[in-house]
Amino acid sequence: NQQHENDKFNRVDIKARNAKGEIVLVEVQNTYEINFIERLLYGVSKTITEHIAMGASYRDVKKVYSISILYFDLGRGSDYLYHGQTSFVGVHTRDELMITSKEQGALVTRHASEAFPEYILIRVNQYNQKATTYVDEWMRYLKDGVIADDAKAPGLQEASATLRFHAMSPAEQNAYRRHVDDAIIAQESLEAQIKEGIAQGRKEEQVRIVKSMAAAGMNATAIAAIIGLTAEEIESIVNTQSH
Repeated sequence: NQQHENDKFNRVDIKARNAKGEIVLVEVQNTYEINFIERLLYGVSKTITEHIAMGASYRDVKKVYSISILYFDLGRGSDYLYHGQTSFVGVHTRDELMITSKEQGALVTRHASEAFPEYILIRVNQYNQKATTYVDEWMRYLKDGVIADDAKAPGLQEASATLRFHAMSPAEQNAYRRHVDDAIIAQESLEAQIKEGIAQGRKEEQVRIVKSMAAAGMNATAIAAIIGLTAEEIESIVNTQSH
């Protein structure tokens, strides 16, 4: 994403958009980089500018979440999970500044931190505890490559399936793809049969009702107004039934 030959790259492994339209950057860093924090700031800043067009309103600036999965010791600190966010706090009162803005024609008040990027640093090597939460389950996978069969964290079972697939030989992968294709075709065939059966059942019920109305002395025009068919279709059903 260099704009010119002297520009720097914004290095990310995953760039995603969440349901709110916010940008999520995920980077896996294996080796120490002396200016890592500064590069982190540059990458987020560049992402923000990439997602707003010239002449657009500043309210179109996208919220960015930067997630760094680190396999090196970034510095001193006892935790394995750190969260950074910009906020404005009163020097004397210690209260957090609330910002008034206009959204959809109405004035709203929100924390300034809601607009600024958020940084999450995951220090994988510092994780040394039992997996008891969703975050812990992911941490165990990131550190040891282990996904428990009973893992409940969102996305982990999908990750497990993907890992098992990539652990297969090329022949096994092709066989698995054929199996999945066959399963999809079988499922679609079953759904089509069910729909056809439902439609046939509705048609038979419709014929039964028309026959009952005709037997009760109602003419084709009156039956058509109730059933939703044409008088000709009603007459065809009645005549067919009479033979």
